Amino acid sequence: MDSNWKKNGRAVFLVNQSSFSNWTSGGQSSISGTLKINYNISYYDNGWAWDTKILSAFGLNKISGSEFLKKTDDRVEINSVVGKKFNNDFIGKWSYSSFFNFQTQLAKGYRFGKDSNGNPNRTEKSRFFSPATTQLGVGLYWKKDENLWVNIAPMTGKLILVNRFFTKNLAENESYFGVKNNGNSRFELGASIRSFYKTEIYENIILENRLSLYSDYLDRPKNIDFDYTLNVSMQVNEFISTNLIFQFVYDDNEIKRMQIREVLGVGLNIDLQSISGYKKAL
Repeated sequence: MDSNWKKNGRAVFLVNQSSFSNWTSGGQSSISGTLKINYNISYYDNGWAWDTKILSAFGLNKISGSEFLKKTDDRVEINSVVGKKFNNDFIGKWSYSSFFNFQTQLAKGYRFGKDSNGNPNRTEKSRFFSPATTQLGVGLYWKKDENLWVNIAPMTGKLILVNRFFTKNLAENESYFGVKNNGNSRFELGASIRSFYKTEIYENIILENRLSLYSDYLDRPKNIDFDYTLNVSMQVNEFISTNLIFQFVYDDNEIKRMQIREVLGVGLNIDLQSISGYKKAL
């Protein structure tokens, strides 16, 4: 592969487990696991830069006495930015840019509860490609290095796709991820800001921050969608790490309340680039 191309990736398997037997203070045995696979591809040549990040995660939790497996994570996301540097040394870190973002999930998502008889039940709330969100925008890209960048796109188109299974019975004043009765898509035009910052706060303790902001010019532009993820990882050795993840999401088309997710686990790390190199050597 040409030296202008760079690629790297990492797979992490997180596991949490607890077990109780005759424990007087109470508790429920549980086990959960999450697989995260991230891959980066970049290209640099003559002022042009193309950075693509593929992020995916899927996790399940099983609690003793519960009839259902429950998801702890489910995410597929592709981020791609193409930039061309300004022909000016004074603003050399700035580029014209165009970005692409795609997000969906892998498995069905449920809301859990109980029926009128007190028996546990679940209601399907989402599935693969429902929703699926695509954003495409143009603007400016500021990049200090691989660990710090900001992309500002004042002209961003956003397309939300859903399955009609979730919209066919909606009332006139209801919507599903912003899609109205019997619809399967919603188009928005707005502004987007996306940023990334990674630093080593102490030896072998890495802090990653991802922030996305979006405002829809066509519908309630003051209600800004917000997605912030903080990932703290402590590297024990080449293969073992601990990961703490916090995610805060507000989407005006969803529940109109802050969504919060936290995951803590011990991780087994696999360098995908080393696997690729090993296969080539065979």
